[in-house]
Parts: sequence; C-alpha cells; structure tokens
Amino acid sequence: MSERKPIRKAVFPVAGLGTRFLPATKAIPKEMLPIIDRPLIQYAVDEAREAGIEQIIFITGRGKTALIDHFDMAFELETTMRERAKDLAALEPTRIQPGNLATVRQQVPLGLGHAIWCARGIVGDEPFAILLPDELMIGAPGCMKQMVEAYHEVGGNLISVLEVPHEEVSSYGVITPGARNGALTEVLGLVEKPRIEDAPSNLIVSGRYILQPEVMRTLEGQEKGAGGEIQLTDAMARMIGAQPFHAVTFAGKRYDCGSKIGFIEATLAIALERDDLRGEVRAMATRLLAS
Repeated sequence: MSERKPIRKAVFPVAGLGTRFLPATKAIPKEMLPIIDRPLIQYAVDEAREAGIEQIIFITGRGKTALIDHFDMAFELETTMRERAKDLAALEPTRIQPGNLATVRQQVPLGLGHAIWCARGIVGDEPFAILLPDELMIGAPGCMKQMVEAYHEVGGNLISVLEVPHEEVSSYGVITPGARNGALTEVLGLVEKPRIEDAPSNLIVSGRYILQPEVMRTLEGQEKGAGGEIQLTDAMARMIGAQPFHAVTFAGKRYDCGSKIGFIEATLAIALERDDLRGEVRAMATRLLAS
C-alpha cells in the first residue's frame, strides 16, 4: 500500500449523455454548459489544479470532443484577440500543458465504478482523485484542496461528505460514521441509495474522492449493484477495514448541477457572489419576483 504518495492525478467521469438537459445537450456535452461564463468542467478542473493535481484524466464517450477542444490552444481565436489588443486572461485557465490531459473512452455505459476502472492504465500504482463535474463545489479553499490537506494527515482513502435532511438520503451514497475529529470522520461502512429507514446516517458522499490504486483491482471483479450498474460505492465498501478510510465534511457549498433546479440555483448563487454582477442580478431578481 502506498499511503503518502502525492496526489498527482485526477479522474473526471464525463461520458454521460446529459439527457436531463435535452435538447441543449444533443450536440454539446453537459459538462460544457456554462455557469455564468465558465463551463461546469472548468470549475472542476480549476478545483483539481488548486489542490496541486498535475494530470487530468477524462473518461469520455462519443460526441465529447468539445471537452478536449476547450482545454486546447485556440490559435485563430487567440491570434485575433492579440491583433485587436484584447486581454487573453479569460483564456488562461483553459490551457492544460501538453501531456497533462489524457482521455479514455468508456465504450459501454456500465456505471461510475466501470468509468473509474477504465482509467486503470493511466492511474497505475498511484493514489488518485476523482471529481464529478455535475457536483459544483464552491469553497475557499476548494473541496479537493481540503481533501488533499486531510490526506496528508491520515493517508489512505478519503471521500467528501455533506449533511442533508434525513428524508433525502435515499438519493445518495451514505456513510456509516465512526470516530470524529473535527472535519474528519472515520468511515465504517458505505451504502448506495439506501431506504430512508435503513440509512446509517445523513452524511452523503458528495462527488469528490481520493482513493488508493487498489480500488482498481476491487473494481476488476465488481458485480453490478444499484440500478444494474457497477457502483464505485460498492467497491469502496469492500476496501473498508483493509485500508484507512475517512470522510471529510466539506466546508463550502454544493450545487447539484445534474438537475435543472440545481443548475439554476448555482447560476444565481455564483452571480450574487460576483462583484461585477451582484447588484444588477439582485435588482433583476427583485423585479421578476414582484411582477
């Protein structure tokens, strides 16, 4: 086991079809839908890089080339902007150094666990992060940086968790909590989408993970679970007891941008936090609510 190797790689499962947002996602990946002026995938990649992660790994599907293009150099655009003396600062976060972006096709949609397993050749024998771009995590520092700092304390495997009302737990992966130490909670068990009456807590897994490479061998023989898919939660549950496993309660806000309401909430919330938009958005919202 390689407990304290640095977290250099992050896997982004981005092969989903985005059917909840049709027809907008017919030709555009859902991860490219913008919250104000940044696509969802950009928020997640920025969060990973803030945490010191160097290599970005996209698990993609057909029709997802826009994701790769977004992080490529746009020669015509940049040349035109320079000729017109326009500031290129807005494009700076979209640049990933050559060799630091890798893509793997998930040829069959067999679930999140299968998507992660597809990255096994690039992850190799290193611990790695996972970020689900649909879950927009806003904090200072970011969620993944909080997790990396916790990893340096305890090593092993970590997941980000949030407290939700108990009646909502059946929509998420839920942990069985053990000893707590500040934001860190020992994880004694994991269950995917339990019935409300069976849920061991109201601490839900919230789309950020740091896992040891042994999870790939666990996923290798993983059987289908909830929803007829290969569940990452099931594979992690099998590792509990064999390796250290902790949850980090995220100090920040989470927006479920996989749903239309969550996407709208995130757009409004982030607009209200921005100095260049706050006043006008507040006035607009007040006007709309009064009409």
